[in-house]
Amino acid sequence: MLVVTLCVVALLSPLVALRWPAGLLLHRWRFSLLIWAVLVLQAVVVAVPMNVGVASVLHVLTYVAAIAFLWLNRTVAGVWIVAAGALTNGIVIALNGGTLPASASAVEAAGIKPGEGFVNSAVLENPILPWLGDVFAWPAPMPLANTVSVGDILIVVGVAVAAWTGTSRLGTTPAVLATQDT
Repeated sequence: MLVVTLCVVALLSPLVALRWPAGLLLHRWRFSLLIWAVLVLQAVVVAVPMNVGVASVLHVLTYVAAIAFLWLNRTVAGVWIVAAGALTNGIVIALNGGTLPASASAVEAAGIKPGEGFVNSAVLENPILPWLGDVFAWPAPMPLANTVSVGDILIVVGVAVAAWTGTSRLGTTPAVLATQDT
């Protein structure tokens, strides 16, 4: 939830400077339903109790679908940064059996208690590429306390780049629309 919230803040951040992310919001996204399906499926995999093996495979497949969506929309500014983050997370998750490895210190700082069944991020005994897992903490008692990976940071930065590229002043016709009217 923390990364989604930070992405929404990055998306809305141009409004602080009285600008709006016209280029991003007016872009004709290819296969936009795919990314919404990915987000819903990730929420289901994390929230709905299911077989750990099935959940792990579905978790990895959400990253495959997200990378496909990002590839189809690679001309949008910032998408390559988001893709680098998603690819980093996806590879590490796939190499670790469907779970993103987390550092014990980050988990402790975030106040996360080990869960039962499938968890999308956890302290693993012998993780592969652990430095690319959830090694940073948004510590408790802060709202949305959680662990964060390098890939998560890249995703948020990419969303910010996408939001700020092609911004227009509030109350003006964005260049994208102005050229279409002529």
